[in-house]
Amino acid sequence: MIRKSVQNLEPYTPGEQPKIANIIKLNTNENAYPPSPKVLEVMRNFDLNTLNLYPDPLCTEIREIIASQAGCGIENVFVGNGSDEVLRLATYAYVEDDDTIGYFSPSYSLYPVLTAIRAIESTVLPLPTDEELPCALDKAELSKKPALFFVANPNAPTSTLFSPEQMRNFCKRNSGVVLIDEAYGAFAEKDCIELALSMPNVVVCRTMSKAWSLAGIRLGYLIGPADLIEAIYKIKDSYNVNALTQQVAKAALSDPEWMNANREKIIATRTHIINEQRKLGWECEDSATNFIWCSPPPPETAESVKNTLRRHGIIVRYFPGAQTGNYLRITVGTDKQMDALLEVLKMKGQE
Repeated sequence: MIRKSVQNLEPYTPGEQPKIANIIKLNTNENAYPPSPKVLEVMRNFDLNTLNLYPDPLCTEIREIIASQAGCGIENVFVGNGSDEVLRLATYAYVEDDDTIGYFSPSYSLYPVLTAIRAIESTVLPLPTDEELPCALDKAELSKKPALFFVANPNAPTSTLFSPEQMRNFCKRNSGVVLIDEAYGAFAEKDCIELALSMPNVVVCRTMSKAWSLAGIRLGYLIGPADLIEAIYKIKDSYNVNALTQQVAKAALSDPEWMNANREKIIATRTHIINEQRKLGWECEDSATNFIWCSPPPPETAESVKNTLRRHGIIVRYFPGAQTGNYLRITVGTDKQMDALLEVLKMKGQE
């Protein structure tokens, strides 16, 4: 009674959401700072009498704001129930049953799950360097090019970034749709929105979970050519974004100055912590995100440090496996939270 692809599916594993008092939670890349005060104002004044009505099925007001900020038309914007819904819909809108979906590894672990749900082939390539990226598909000598290729940029969990020019060259070589997943794009110096508005096979996905401090409302959006956006609208749920989420998102988007101020605080903390970790002998990737991808100096292991941090009330993310098992992904929290982290790391290094 259950599809074989579902029976055999290894589901996506979200980061732990502990119910422990006074825990320092640095494992799921949530924003350490609250959203704009305009969000609180909306929630205080939200008209409960409107909850008996369906929300706007097209998220028109939000799309108008996003379109204005991106310099495009409303027809170039889709709004969804978190960026994960956007990614899932893309696997149905752009991919036939006999096509393949491509992605790099290591990268966002939802991509293989979405591919497995479709019960189609995947094209998994090693995560390339900037220089290797444009020819990544050519060098793989694939018999069938992917109809959809996910590129997390900046990448998760490695926090690295491909330049817009490198991405442009990669997209030119790809005959299918390239979905550039910019969940962490606001923390990088450059983004690929212009590619989505100038190339026929490129869409860019973003979320309000990270830079906008709104992981709890579940809102993501897609920017791209009108025909690719229209295809997503044809297959979405009728009312995919609830009324309160729409009002909260609209309030936050109207206050980009607040988001940018939080962004700058996170980047400054990120830079400081990476410098301090390197002084302690840690290997840290240059980060274009709100997290740090780092490996402890021998003889310590990532898993042992994760366990030590947990005993001190600090939770970070650990991904077992050959490619990722010697690294930790540490969300950039407040300065106070990160000072507590450093204190444990320094103590660990002196043992």
